[in-house]
Amino acid sequence: MAHSNLKTIASLLLVFAMFAHVVMVEAGPGKKKPIRVLLVGGGASHDFDRWYKQEDVQTLQKGGLAAVEYTSDPTTILSKLKDIDVLYLSNNQPITDEATRKAIFAFVDAGKGLVLAHPALWYNWADWPEYNQKLVGGGSKGHDKYGPFEVTITNKKHPVTKNVTAHFKLNDELYYFKPDAAGTPIEVLATAKAEGSDKVFPSIFIVKYPKGKIVGIALGHDAASHTIKPYQTILRNAVEWAAGAVD
Repeated sequence: MAHSNLKTIASLLLVFAMFAHVVMVEAGPGKKKPIRVLLVGGGASHDFDRWYKQEDVQTLQKGGLAAVEYTSDPTTILSKLKDIDVLYLSNNQPITDEATRKAIFAFVDAGKGLVLAHPALWYNWADWPEYNQKLVGGGSKGHDKYGPFEVTITNKKHPVTKNVTAHFKLNDELYYFKPDAAGTPIEVLATAKAEGSDKVFPSIFIVKYPKGKIVGIALGHDAASHTIKPYQTILRNAVEWAAGAVD
C-alpha cells in the first residue's frame, strides 16, 4: 500500500513539474511576443497573392517573429489598425476612403511602424499627394526593364541592414526612386545600379518621419527577390525596426 502511494505521489510530482515547465516556457523572461502585422496587397502588375500573401507572410512568421494577417481589401484597414504594430503596404490599388487615409497617418503619428513595399513606392494616387510626399518621401514614376542589377548596402550599421551581405545581385525591376525635395527626408541604406549604367537609385531606405518608423523596400517584383536571403533578412529586419523591437 505504501509503495502504491509513493508511486502515485511520484506521478503527481512529475505531472506538476511538466506543467510548471510549460508555464515557464510560455511566460518565461526573454520570450518576445510576435509582432502584429497587417499586410495589404492587391492591384496591378504583380502577383500579390503569391509573393506577398504567401512568400512574405511565411518569411515574417518564421521562428515566431510576427503574426501576419493579409488582406487585398483596403476597406478593412481602418478597423484593423488598432490591433497591429506594423502596417505593411504592398498594394498599388487605390485606398480611396478618406477616413482610412487619415487613420494611416494617425497610426504613424502614434509611433507605429510602416513598411512600404515595391508596388507601394510608386506614384499611384494623384488624388492623395500627401502619401508620397510625407510617408514615402518621394516615389517612382519609372523603372528599368526587368533584369539583373546589383544592390549595395551603403549603411551596414543600421538595424534594417543587419546581417545582409554588402553586395548582392538579383533580377528585378530597378525602380527610379527619387526623393521629394519638399517631402519628408529619407536616409538611404542601400542603392541599386544596373549593369553597364552609371545611374544609382535608392533601394532600401528609411523615411525620417517625425514620429513613427517607416521603411521603404524598392525590391520585390517576383520570386527572384522574395525568395533570396538578403531580401528576406531585410524584410524581417524592417518589420522588427519599424515595430520598435530593435533600435
